[in-house]
Amino acid sequence: MPELPEVQTVCDVMRPQIVGKRIENIRIEEEKVIAGADVDKFKKCLIGAAFEAVNRRGKYILLLLDKGRRLTIHLRMTGCLLVAPAGYPAEKHTHVTFELEGGQELRFIDQRKFGRMWLTEACGKVPGLDALGPEPFDKALTAEYLKERIGNLHRKIKDCLLDQHLVAGIGNIYSDEILFRAGIHPAREACSLTEAAYERLAAQIPDTMRYYVDKNRIDAQTYLKTGGREYQNTPYLQVYGRAGKACLVCGERLVKARVAGRGSVYCPCCQRLDETT
Repeated sequence: MPELPEVQTVCDVMRPQIVGKRIENIRIEEEKVIAGADVDKFKKCLIGAAFEAVNRRGKYILLLLDKGRRLTIHLRMTGCLLVAPAGYPAEKHTHVTFELEGGQELRFIDQRKFGRMWLTEACGKVPGLDALGPEPFDKALTAEYLKERIGNLHRKIKDCLLDQHLVAGIGNIYSDEILFRAGIHPAREACSLTEAAYERLAAQIPDTMRYYVDKNRIDAQTYLKTGGREYQNTPYLQVYGRAGKACLVCGERLVKARVAGRGSVYCPCCQRLDETT
């Protein structure tokens, strides 16, 4: 699933290509992608509108329009957005195509059809959006905030990081990376973390996410060629996807286990379950 760094990349690549462009037509091949609206009404409200801004909140993409409306998109498991010339070969599973002035198209592709888009007023309600916790880069995300929210819970710390109500935008990949950098075992209960562990966690959440946002930067031409599916930061991952390989810090073999229902990779030496610091 695209997480915050990947969603930020989508926004950064799209922004200069669509802002100021007017929607001339919309082709919809899979109607269930359009959530909470009649397809004909969806088209009628959007055709003629122009994109004014491209923003992100957690894993949601927020496209602001000049008619006081907002198109909110969640890519879910396999969703992708591409800006392509009208004659550029369409990707398989292209479900919605926005034809833009100037001969460009904004295309929504999703193999598993879980992604959704909502058309609302600029501050309209979208399921899950208003309930998101702070961004990883928010100054409110401190050790005190984390301890207040989860310090008394017996939930695994990995499960807590995946909770979008606690922090917005973290998924399976970057929860593993954050916990490795903070030296915290993913199966430790939140209530077992010390003050020092919470301080490390609060520091590593923004630092790790900022690092991978930077590493995932890509130019629009390369993004289009790869269909938006290749993550530029994969070579920089320290634990995720490296089970059985040597830890880059201590050399111990990395372990994969199921934690909070998700596959998790960690170093049994650098991230001890019985750690007390």
